[in-house]
Amino acid sequence: MMKKKTYIITLMLTLFATGMSAQINDDLEIIFNDEEGQQEVINVPEALYMEELDSLMSLFHSQNYLEIDDGCESSGENPYYSDEEIANRLRRMNTVIEMPYNTVVRQFIDRYTNRMRRSVSTWLGAINFYTPIFEQALESYNVPMELKYLPVIESALNPKAVSRVGATGLWQFMLATGKQYGLRVNSLVDDRRDPIRASYAAAKYLRDLFRIFGDWTLAIAAYNCGPENVNKAIRRSGGAMDYWKIYPYLPSETRGYVPAFIAANYVMTYYCDHNICPMLTTLPEHTDTVVVNHNVSLSSISKFCDIDINMLRELNPQYRRDLVNGLSEPSTIRMPIAAINKYVEQEDTIRLYDSEHYSKRMYAEIEERSKTSSSHRSSGSSGKSSSSSRYGRGRQQNTQTASVSTSSRYGRSSRGGSSSNSRKRGRRG
Repeated sequence: MMKKKTYIITLMLTLFATGMSAQINDDLEIIFNDEEGQQEVINVPEALYMEELDSLMSLFHSQNYLEIDDGCESSGENPYYSDEEIANRLRRMNTVIEMPYNTVVRQFIDRYTNRMRRSVSTWLGAINFYTPIFEQALESYNVPMELKYLPVIESALNPKAVSRVGATGLWQFMLATGKQYGLRVNSLVDDRRDPIRASYAAAKYLRDLFRIFGDWTLAIAAYNCGPENVNKAIRRSGGAMDYWKIYPYLPSETRGYVPAFIAANYVMTYYCDHNICPMLTTLPEHTDTVVVNHNVSLSSISKFCDIDINMLRELNPQYRRDLVNGLSEPSTIRMPIAAINKYVEQEDTIRLYDSEHYSKRMYAEIEERSKTSSSHRSSGSSGKSSSSSRYGRGRQQNTQTASVSTSSRYGRSSRGGSSSNSRKRGRRG
């Protein structure tokens, strides 16, 4: 029986020697000399920032039920492979999308197989759960299967990831684009975090981008920086429809985006050659969904169906506050098969429990004033007198002051006794 282990993710501060001049600047940039000896700086995709991945590793380990595989035997050492060996491996991969080798691609392969090898181990564990979802969505829109590794560089396979500009979920949809592709976003639900809905939306979006550019690498670049920026780079390059020819004119992060994607395909295919052991996921392999047309809370399902609340949240990350608003529209809840059987048996009990503890009022009665309160307010000349006496004047004095002519408000009084009060009011006028 495998024993869950905790581990410390060590951050390697330098790349292993690869025969190239390279350095990492605060994990945000890769600075290297290209084949002509010119220094080049490219931004690393946001999901690959090491300091963020450190927290993502904890998230996956504690909530996504990832375990170290004790049965994986590996030296842990990363052997060196020549440029020609890696280029040949890329050429042999079963892909529709072109996977060429160059210096920039090498930088990301070295990054993955050296300092980020524990991160790769985590991705390999998580991808086993998501692969069937990704592949089914991609197949439905007839887009290449290798795009299933795009969420690796988009979100590090974290369905709850949110970028610094608000892109959310495995596929990192911005709010407007997500809504354009039918993803709901409101106070209770965010479909960008739904692995299934977001995967179908991403597959459709990628298909649409390919129809615009007729080239998958350009479509991937447009997924990152938007079609407008790709079109601008094409114009500045003189009309070239080749990612590597418009490369100098693309935003800095997009210059690293396609190489990072190619390198992700490489490392997710050849991880064994680099002695990287995949982690194991204990999320249930066989799940199904129930459709509800009433409000139900995940905590109630957890209580009555004997399922861990954190597992429910991991299987249903789109529900932002643990409440499924089936009253708004029929909604799905994903659970292990055994839990679904219990839910069917306990549905009436759960529904009654939720109506007593979580339901919102349909009507609200307006409280009326009590008779005692009304009589107290209407009977109280003495109350008014005492109120005014707190300011040093009685009811009679108030009556007398009120009879002062209008002209006294502007500094003149028709009565000598009110001259002091008139002067005070005159300052305001």
